[in-house]
Amino acid sequence: MLVGLASWVIVGHSERRRDAGETDELIGRKLSRALEVGLRPILCVGEQLDEREAGQAEAVVAAQLRGCLGGFADDPAALSTAGLVVAYEPVWAIGTGRTARGADAAAMAEAIRAAVAGLGLGFAAVAEGLPVLYGGSVTAASAGEFMAEPAIDGALVGGASLKVEEMAGIVARAGLTAAGRRSAATAGV
Repeated sequence: MLVGLASWVIVGHSERRRDAGETDELIGRKLSRALEVGLRPILCVGEQLDEREAGQAEAVVAAQLRGCLGGFADDPAALSTAGLVVAYEPVWAIGTGRTARGADAAAMAEAIRAAVAGLGLGFAAVAEGLPVLYGGSVTAASAGEFMAEPAIDGALVGGASLKVEEMAGIVARAGLTAAGRRSAATAGV
């Protein structure tokens, strides 16, 4: 339905998992279908508060990645070719007033790449170039903390995208971060 109307698609969003009961297997099939029709996928993963408090956050996210990406064992390079992006959205930080810290989100971004690399032969190359976004109630005030982390490649913005001032602040911060990273890369050459 989206072909010709969109070039990106979000799969596995926490609200779809919660409200529509989408399983990792179903999300994996949706991801496969998105690749088949040429849509660039953003795969969302993230834990609930009780899972985080029990020290299971990384295990939960790794299990979601296995469940969603396991069907690509025969051709993991297809994920890179399609431009797969993973968005870490800690469910406990979405619309609750609670927020993750930049360092925690960066640690999870590294755990995501490690989990993808551990999926089997060929997945290490996918993980190496895998963009990871942070998507847990990003605001203009919090965006800088997440974007300052080298392990985080950007933000998946939800409700703040509907507020002009908030979104403008997020975009401005992203621009400053991108310019700083380009400058640092140029200085290192």
